[in-house]
Amino acid sequence: MTTGESGSVVRAAGERPARRRVLPVAPRASRSNALHPGAWWIWALGLGTAASRTTNPLLLGLLVGVAGYVVAARRTEAPWARSYGAFVKLALAVLGIRLAFAVFLGSPIPGTHVLLTLPEVPLPHWAQGIRIGGRVTAEGLVFALYDGLKLAALLICVGAANALANPARLLKSLPGALYEAGVAVVVAMTFAPNLIADVQRMRAARRLRGRPDKGLRGLVHVGLPVLEGALERSVALAAAMDARGYGRTAEVPAAVRRTTTVLTLGGLLGVCAGTYGLLTAEGGSYGLPVLLAGLAAALGGLWLGGRRSLRTRYRPDAWGTRAWLVAASGVAVAALLIASAAYDPAALTPGVVPLTAPRLPLWPAASILLGLLPAFVAPAPPIPEEPS
Repeated sequence: MTTGESGSVVRAAGERPARRRVLPVAPRASRSNALHPGAWWIWALGLGTAASRTTNPLLLGLLVGVAGYVVAARRTEAPWARSYGAFVKLALAVLGIRLAFAVFLGSPIPGTHVLLTLPEVPLPHWAQGIRIGGRVTAEGLVFALYDGLKLAALLICVGAANALANPARLLKSLPGALYEAGVAVVVAMTFAPNLIADVQRMRAARRLRGRPDKGLRGLVHVGLPVLEGALERSVALAAAMDARGYGRTAEVPAAVRRTTTVLTLGGLLGVCAGTYGLLTAEGGSYGLPVLLAGLAAALGGLWLGGRRSLRTRYRPDAWGTRAWLVAASGVAVAALLIASAAYDPAALTPGVVPLTAPRLPLWPAASILLGLLPAFVAPAPPIPEEPS
């Protein structure tokens, strides 16, 4: 390829033109168009709600795959975004513990396919209904596997929200009445990812120096610097909060405080009563109105309680069209799975007695695929800069 006298580019004979880079459907994320963190949490909670309505391992695996694909497509390089792997490992540990309990403590599901018989520990008469050891049946193990997969899918959905939603921006978006509680939650959410990042950094540094990073000796030499760094971050966070006037509240009239308390407590009681009515057959007539009235009262109490907060928001996050689409995809998955569970419960909760292979229902599986929408409409993570 050469350059002509007029400055135009002239390609040599037989030279292929440079391939243009295909841009993603969604724009690159920046400070102005970053997705609202609340949309990620609504999407993830929608997937988690769908996972709680089924024990079908094929549907649960599809939910986990959808969450993992979206995380892989839209996760950034921030430290808190690296916590998804830890949640996956935690989910696998929970699944293993559930299966171990089914083996050593038995299962309430009767079965005829005995896999092995363990020595049974005799227990006193007051411990009737509990056994240690005994027969291990295939039906009991399959039931424990389905139950453990449901909890594992819930953990992975929560891990997806932690890996995609910026906790600091989520704290900024909370109502003023929930700001103090939100700070505690955000600090707890960011502690584990930062701790994992510190452990990985310290282990990599010890490997580069030729020192052991595993075993008891490595744990002692890695654990102390990590705990020291966590303590320093806590002190720095406390100093920053104190310098910014955290905890100062405005004076509000006593009548407003009493009204706030009545609305908040009454709203929460209404939400509990309405939820109980929806879950029982007798309360179907009053459950939804009481639930809506409780939500309205609780929101009113939160709005009045926010008047005590003196904080201001710098560049508040906008809830745009893409945030609506991401949140709506999670809500749609949850609503469609709930409707499918009411219409065809056998497809979402396969039986284990008799032991049969689960089948993949078409419409619930297609509903779960709606959760892939954020991978195409949410802003793509920025390209990391290469070191010069």
